[in-house]
Amino acid sequence: MELSRILLLIALMFVLLMLWQAWEEDYGRGAVQVGATSETVDAAMLPRRAEDVPDAPALQLLDGMPGEASVPRGPGAAFASAGRVRVTTDLFAIEIDRIGADLRQVDLLQYPVAVNQPDSPVRLFTDQAPHPFIAQTGWVAAGGMAPRRAPDHHQRFYAEADEFRMADGQDELRVPLVWVGEDGTRITKTYTFRRGSYQVEVSRRVENLSGEPWLAHPYQQLQRTEGPGRESWFIYTYTGGVISTDEKRYDKISFSDIASRNLSVSTQHGWLAMIQHYFLGAWVPPQGESHHFYSAHPEGSRYVLGATGPLLRVEPGESAEISATLFVGPKLQSQLREAADHLRLTVDYGWLTIIAQPLYWLLELLNRLVGNWGVAIILLTILIKAIFWPLSAASYRSMGKMRKFQPKLMELKERFGDDRQKLNQAMMDLYRREKINPLGGCLPILVQIPVFIALYWVLLESVELRQAPFMLWIDDLTSRDPYFVLPVLMGLSMFVQMKLNPAPLDPIQQRIFMVLPWVFTVFFAFFPSGLVLYWLVNNIISVAQQSYITRKIERGEVA
Repeated sequence: MELSRILLLIALMFVLLMLWQAWEEDYGRGAVQVGATSETVDAAMLPRRAEDVPDAPALQLLDGMPGEASVPRGPGAAFASAGRVRVTTDLFAIEIDRIGADLRQVDLLQYPVAVNQPDSPVRLFTDQAPHPFIAQTGWVAAGGMAPRRAPDHHQRFYAEADEFRMADGQDELRVPLVWVGEDGTRITKTYTFRRGSYQVEVSRRVENLSGEPWLAHPYQQLQRTEGPGRESWFIYTYTGGVISTDEKRYDKISFSDIASRNLSVSTQHGWLAMIQHYFLGAWVPPQGESHHFYSAHPEGSRYVLGATGPLLRVEPGESAEISATLFVGPKLQSQLREAADHLRLTVDYGWLTIIAQPLYWLLELLNRLVGNWGVAIILLTILIKAIFWPLSAASYRSMGKMRKFQPKLMELKERFGDDRQKLNQAMMDLYRREKINPLGGCLPILVQIPVFIALYWVLLESVELRQAPFMLWIDDLTSRDPYFVLPVLMGLSMFVQMKLNPAPLDPIQQRIFMVLPWVFTVFFAFFPSGLVLYWLVNNIISVAQQSYITRKIERGEVA
């Protein structure tokens, strides 16, 4: 029995250790100081040459870029701007700057920053200090063609209007911006927004009205700072870069990786993204074409992750068009699946994805049936307890027998006193004679640990549960209980469950296990309320099951 208690304590501490290691994975180094810097360092901001990419552009180290948008320098300098084009759809409030036709600001209209601020949407993209995050596209001239014939993200584009709005009943909104070169080359960048979708199609049409061939490589990139520090000591989420390639479907490229080395990877399938808690920006280049993924860390605090495409050649008098997909918004698994293969993995459940993904699927199914994520969590808990009932029943029978024979164990302790060897031998003889398994009570706890951790990640990572109300004062299942009611009830249920178990023979262990429920109450006070709800319901059902079996054993009805 003493060994059983020790193993139980080790199992519970294992949960804490795994969660602590996850929280410290990125935050243990401390928050990085972030400040405003100049817009770019030209060589670092553009794709680099990769010998393994056919026809990769040879880039020059330019002191300044051509066009109307000169690059501001020095501390506190901001992104250059030449006026904004404002776009409003059913999901977005967007600002596109005429410099580079960059996507500079994105407000997610369906996602308030907080429950008590329903009219303040999450701003995922911004070019404002201290934490800019933007999407850029451009061209790199190749084949000896003059750079001024291929607009990069410093050049000025023109739009036919300052504002575009998706009308009621309109399913698609196209926003074109045009650049015209001195030689007559005309490039039209068109953003296409579709109702109900966070996928933005970005097409670029090249019309060569000059007398010479036009050759350039397209690129698209994301640029951002590391962002604010940790959300809290009890909520860890990865913020940084991710790429998917032919060789590896999900590969994290952390800010420290970008700062220490320049990424150079060739692939024909995949995507690149900058992700954060619940939201992401991701470029999905045309699949089946050779692309070169690159990264850069210009002077200051900005990080760049981008992709260069294959050479595009347009003969005089001809035109050509390419397109890519920009996913900008919440990590909705259904839409991520549609956007690209493996993009769903940005909903990062960690090493327990194999358990977490079925849990999410089942939880989503239950929510569709009942229309309340809190009720769905309760039903999921009941289903999990039903699945584990055979193990639980065996455990409770073992614990019930140990409780029944507790007086005999106390007699053995009094008889053998400090002779630990004889006491342990006598206890093992009693267990063998009465067919008691002293380790039987640990098995259900050990089996449930992976489920518990997997559900933790489901609740933490699934944007579908963000700000999802349960009832009464619980208006966000992914945030802690503001009044700590659920953690206190969970602690009480854990205390009742401890009382149902046979008490340890050692007085010191008795005191430790009596204090343990209150230690966990404090710990769970900072966990998402949905997770505490799961553990509370789990404990209540366990108490009911154990009480039922214990009473039957005491009446001699269960062998």
